[in-house]
Amino acid sequence: MAEYTLQECPIPEDLLGVFGECEHGLDQPQQLSQQFDRDGYVLLRGVVDRQDVLAARREVFGRLQAVDEIDSPAEDGIATGRSQRDQIESSRGDFWQSVSEGPALRQVTHGSRLQEIVAAVLAQDARPHDLMYLRPTPVGRSTSLHCDYPFFAGYSPRIVTVWVPLGDISVSDGPLTVVEGSHRFQDVIQSMLDRDYRADHSDATIQTAAYDHKPTQDVVSMLRDRQTRLLTTEFHSGDVIVFSGTLMHGSLDNHSPVQRVRLSVDVRYQPAADPADDERYFGSHPRGSKGAGYADMRGARPLTEAW
Repeated sequence: MAEYTLQECPIPEDLLGVFGECEHGLDQPQQLSQQFDRDGYVLLRGVVDRQDVLAARREVFGRLQAVDEIDSPAEDGIATGRSQRDQIESSRGDFWQSVSEGPALRQVTHGSRLQEIVAAVLAQDARPHDLMYLRPTPVGRSTSLHCDYPFFAGYSPRIVTVWVPLGDISVSDGPLTVVEGSHRFQDVIQSMLDRDYRADHSDATIQTAAYDHKPTQDVVSMLRDRQTRLLTTEFHSGDVIVFSGTLMHGSLDNHSPVQRVRLSVDVRYQPAADPADDERYFGSHPRGSKGAGYADMRGARPLTEAW
């Protein structure tokens, strides 16, 4: 049986569930949008061209192989346990921005297919943020539970996260997980809404609002108290999940027995008619929520470096 842990906390089997798959096609935008509002997410299987996704995977891991962090063949994503990144690249931020703006990767994240998918979910034309988060996650790492809303609030009133697995991701490799029904946790949501992010979108304010609310401190107790579960599943190349900014989510710990690095990307989309003038996320050199753009991301650090 696969081991399910989050931040090294074992998750009992009775607190685990499986993502519900989308009940409607892209030709049914009204029903798709209704399902999104009901569940806080929609999981669509095989909606992006698999070869495009695998090309993006090869491109990203090829760049990491060139700095001695990924073994050959690169597309397998097996960590070497070494790194020459700082010896070869003069700037971590510039390197990671160049990886994140690779043409094969952007074909997936910013191409017409994903825009079509999000438009169906939002029931209106959509556009992506220029800045996005590419996440190579080595064994032993995960992302703790949080909500995305505080990071992106203050400009467009409706921003969604689009999470794309860049390759097949088994449960042992630490896939995305969400807290079922958490987009209706009114106390958590209200604590996020009670801030003026346009006036203050400092990193301290955002991090506090996204991560430090009481319900996320003890995952198992929170799940039991709220009578809910963590949802996860195995993902495959071509799958896409779109979820709300108020849906609590993270990733399970990567327990790959072969040292496989889990690779995924998340990009935010918003209605195309909304302003795209938030300099944190738009432009040729977006500065991100912390101020240094791609240099602030975990992906900018060598895979051998602790988070």
